[in-house]
Order: sequence, then C-alpha cells, then structure tokens
Amino acid sequence: MITLGENRYGKSRVRLMKVERDGARHKVHEWNVEVWLKGNFQSCFEDGDNSRILPTDTIKNTVYFLARQSNATTPEAFAIELVTYLIESNPQVSEARAGIEALPWAHLFAGDQMHETAFVQMGHAYDTVTVTYLRGRSAVVVSGFSRLALLKTAKSAFTGYIKDKLTTLKETHDRLLGTLASGEWKYDDTVIDYKAARPRIFDALLNAFAEHDSLSVQQTLYAMGKAALEAEPGISEILLSMPNKHCNLVDLSPFGADNPNQIFVPTDEPHGSIEATVRRTD
Repeated sequence: MITLGENRYGKSRVRLMKVERDGARHKVHEWNVEVWLKGNFQSCFEDGDNSRILPTDTIKNTVYFLARQSNATTPEAFAIELVTYLIESNPQVSEARAGIEALPWAHLFAGDQMHETAFVQMGHAYDTVTVTYLRGRSAVVVSGFSRLALLKTAKSAFTGYIKDKLTTLKETHDRLLGTLASGEWKYDDTVIDYKAARPRIFDALLNAFAEHDSLSVQQTLYAMGKAALEAEPGISEILLSMPNKHCNLVDLSPFGADNPNQIFVPTDEPHGSIEATVRRTD
C-alpha cells in the first residue's frame, strides 16, 4: 500500500521593500519572505482536487497586502501578523510558518552628517526570523542571523589536541580566529520587545567573541551562547554555527624573510565546522 506522508506547500522568495516615511527621516526594511502551510491537502496530492488549496500567488499577494496595513517595525512582529492572518482566514490550514531574511540598511553619512533619505548596506550578514503557528497553540518565534563575518587577531590559541600519525597541524598560542557565523534563538512565551531584544543579544555575542581568551572555537562558541542567554532572559536557548575560516601563516623562510604572525593566506575550503546549542536549565 502506498500513502502520502507529511506534506506542505507555500511561497518562497517573496521580495519586499517597505519605506517608513515618518517626516523627513525615512526608514527602509528589505525582507525576503517565505511561507509554508500544512493542513488536510491529501486530496490535492492524490486526486488533483484543489478545493482546499490557497494559491501560492494569493500567499504572495497576502504578504504585500499585510505589509501595507501593518505597523510592524520588526520582522518578528510582521511574521506573527502574517501567520495569524493565514490561520484565521483559512480553516483548512492547521499550521502556518513564515520565515524572513532581513537585509539591514543603515543611513549613510554625507560629509559629516547622517543623510535622512539615503542608505548603505554594509557586509553580507542578514537577520533571520521563523514564526510557526500551530492552530490552537501560541506562535513560536525563533530569531537569528546568518553570514556574519567575524575575525580576531589576538586571544586565540589551539593546543593539547589529539595527535596521531596523520596529524600535521602545529600547536599555536597566537593564531587568527575567523568565522562566518550564523545563529538562532528561541523566545519563551512572555511578551518580548523584539526591537530591544535583538541588539542586546547581538551585543552580548560580539562582546564575548572579542573579549574571550579562546582555547578553541568550541570554547568561544559556548562563551558567546552563555553571554547571550545572560543578556536576554526572554530566550530559552541559542544555536550557534561557527565554521572555522582558516588563515594559514605563510612560510617566507625560503626567501630569507621572517613572518612574525603578519602574512597569512585566508582560505575557506576545507574548513572546520563547529556548532552547538546552549540552553537555559531550571
């Protein structure tokens, strides 16, 4: 016997740019939205009966319509509005999930003054949000970030590891530590000020990365996760992924030159992969 397993459908890469025109000083939000719906869609998959299907084009239009009506200034708040609307408007849907990637734009400085209507995007990091609303329960909010490039040139060592016949890596008490980090944290059921919580968590992560005397990427990851949980009581756990982007010291001795930890070759293939969840316990 052949049966349909777990299934879902939705709309991905709904690109949205929203401008807040609050007087002379504008704000912009660039969001990449995806939506997934679960429900009783068996007849569509097996028989081609679309009577329970909300078209994905309608889902796209819903994003834009709600964005126009919404006063949300954070991707978390907008994602909650979006999944709530989809659940309340579609009785055939049992679970709605919205994911948002937010590309940060900042006011640029023209001369020595901040320009009120011109913006600059620095780097490639972006904020992330996933909100899941299962009918009859509360929405679950998970926020995070992706592709955050971090580098420190001091307070990083790696020694005391296993050495066997295949080990060529040399111990070091002074190395570059680089990563392209991503992370996500889960909020508890209390009312959260998302606009205030994200910078608190982010500042704690960055400060811990900078100040930690690292004996390994693993140890620094744990220190960062611990700092984030201590900074924001409204989150219950944080998952961090920190691939080790190696910077290899160049041997200049064949050319009669020294290299006092100054000249490196940055490489990301292959790279070490380190990730862990740090969670709060009772």
